[in-house]
Amino acid sequence: GLGGFAGVRAPLLSLSLQLHAEYCRDKDAYLPHRLVQAWELAQFIRHTSKAADVVLLGGDLNMHPEDVGIRLLRGWTGLQDAFAEAMHFEGCKNGCTLVPDNCFTDKSELLPFPLGIRIDYILYKAISSFTVKCEELKTTTGRAPGMDIPFSDHEAVMATLHIQRQGQPAGATLGTADPALADVVTEARAEVGAGLRAARRQRYSSGRMAVLALLLLLLQAAAALATLAGLGTEQPFPKLSFCLLAFLALGVLVLATGLHLFHTMEVKMLHGTEDQMWMVLRALQERP
Repeated sequence: GLGGFAGVRAPLLSLSLQLHAEYCRDKDAYLPHRLVQAWELAQFIRHTSKAADVVLLGGDLNMHPEDVGIRLLRGWTGLQDAFAEAMHFEGCKNGCTLVPDNCFTDKSELLPFPLGIRIDYILYKAISSFTVKCEELKTTTGRAPGMDIPFSDHEAVMATLHIQRQGQPAGATLGTADPALADVVTEARAEVGAGLRAARRQRYSSGRMAVLALLLLLLQAAAALATLAGLGTEQPFPKLSFCLLAFLALGVLVLATGLHLFHTMEVKMLHGTEDQMWMVLRALQERP
């Protein structure tokens, strides 16, 4: 869309979003999924920002500044971190946005981080004939104005950006010239590969459970048909137990089938992302 800044009107690509939460840093089962989201977001920005002069991304990315996901996102798109580039900062120390002093936060999750963590970002970049500078960055530091509680469990982030038109268009810069980018993509691909192997194991387990439940249902159906046809003198199990077992097998079959379909889609998603990263990695390594 078109955004006006200090008398300048420029095509602006503005995005606000939230990526998958971390939950447990030591055993982060959702790291591959968050990397897939970061990769797809980076690809989306690269493909949709060609007609824009300024890209602005803000949101809860659920990643620490040193995490591979944020390094992948910034390296592949060339986005700059407003906190790192700000000429003046005011707010929580180190720009943390999830702090122990907030009454809505889980204090036990922040024990390894006594000052808090920075997982909310404002990222930006200029592409063509504009320059963008972060003049000031602020975060809230507790209670909302006129209230006894904060706005939410995250501190708000506010940035003052100075957007100025320069001379001739400089052309799009996609941020792929960084020699360390290949290492970041390699690291991210390894994490996605680990998630892919875990998803395949879960798909196999759920599929096996679905097959066993289906076999149990077929055996029960055969026993019921034999009883109805008079091949057996009486039903081998009490009717109540027989019905309960059938409903249990049916429930397990439905649940296991649903899980199998879910993990099948998960495998497809992770495998596709891994292949994309491999192609990008080869292209980066072949550059002089």
